[in-house]
Amino acid sequence: MGKGSFKINGLAGLSKKLKKNATLDDVKTIVKTNTAELTEGMQNEAQVLLTGHWEGKKFVKPTGTTKRSITMQISNNGFSGHTGPKTEYAPYLIRGTRYMVKRDFFFPPLRKQKQKFKSDLERLMQ
Repeated sequence: MGKGSFKINGLAGLSKKLKKNATLDDVKTIVKTNTAELTEGMQNEAQVLLTGHWEGKKFVKPTGTTKRSITMQISNNGFSGHTGPKTEYAPYLIRGTRYMVKRDFFFPPLRKQKQKFKSDLERLMQ
């Protein structure tokens, strides 16, 4: 690995590295903060992209169900964060169908938050 990079597999390696630099509570805070920011980013993106659709000649206004279904959960004693839409039709919105263009409110915020999460952990490791 190059200079300035790190690789840690599992909580044991992470715990060992953090004993010198920080505490596991700092990691839990980073996980919680980044999960909350990702949830908010997905909700904002859904608000912008999901503006309604046409059914024949009738325009159907959005109900906001998909945006409201994007919730976060923290598990694994604070070391794992999960977020995303819970509606069963969300994958069709994200990827599109042959009849509908995609309205990807999922991956752009995920890519953005992934970089921030990685930099937060790297800062903690130094």
